[in-house]
Amino acid sequence: MQLLKSRRSRRIVGRALLRLIRFPNLLIVLLTQYLVRICLVGSKSDWLRHVADGRFFLLCLSTLCIAAAGYIINDYYDIKIDTINKPRRVVVGRVLSRRQAIFAHTFLNLTGIGLGALVALRIGAVNFGAAFLLWTYSNRLKQLPFVGNFTVALLTAATLWVVVLYNPQNAPVVYTYSVFAFFITLIREIIKDMEDVRGDATFGCRTLPIVWGLRRTKTLLYVLVVAFLLSLFSFTYSLPNQVVWYFSLFVLPPMLWFVYRLHRADTRRDFGQLSQFCKTISVVGVLSMLFV
Repeated sequence: MQLLKSRRSRRIVGRALLRLIRFPNLLIVLLTQYLVRICLVGSKSDWLRHVADGRFFLLCLSTLCIAAAGYIINDYYDIKIDTINKPRRVVVGRVLSRRQAIFAHTFLNLTGIGLGALVALRIGAVNFGAAFLLWTYSNRLKQLPFVGNFTVALLTAATLWVVVLYNPQNAPVVYTYSVFAFFITLIREIIKDMEDVRGDATFGCRTLPIVWGLRRTKTLLYVLVVAFLLSLFSFTYSLPNQVVWYFSLFVLPPMLWFVYRLHRADTRRDFGQLSQFCKTISVVGVLSMLFV
């Protein structure tokens, strides 16, 4: 009986840790970097050689370590807010002590910076900058209107840029996808702030929905959607026709639907659905690399 309880306890802790580091999100980051390497930077016919590239694997692993550390420190600072916004997802302070969380955060950051430096010093420097920005975001920037959203979007785009640092081939195509990643993440982060406005307001956060209100924040999102589409198609203008065709077919209709749903959104549930819709668009964008 004691053995069964011990196994059950380990499973609970294991699931909680995977939830803490956002394991599905890390898998998406890993998939994105490998698709960039295989489909955009490298040659698809040599996909097996790219997959077996040990140095590139270290680069991806270093990115995952930095990202996981960022998720941990974000939850570390957000215990009270998450108790209101997402009470069932709180891990730090319940399953994992605050001291253990800080240790895991520090270990993952040092590992990510070290692995990046093994690949190339410039990648180690980028990882150091990303780790510092993630800590600053969790500690301070996320409480400021727009600044925190912009930081997360920039770091998301950096997961693609870093592949260009490893191999600069076909950089314009990678930059196009970076623009896509930046804007869709920026839009989703603002939507998440609209979803979590109750808990954020309770603890003095000054996110856009709190400072401006939902109506003005929606107006900004409409502007960002227009800027997103204009930037995306200006980048794809000089690229091969299939890239332009794909973005026209698979990005424009979902974004128009997003604007329609945003106009009607009013409740926390509505904004939660919009956030998930943005995430779906992100995954579709990543998978589009297979057709480029």
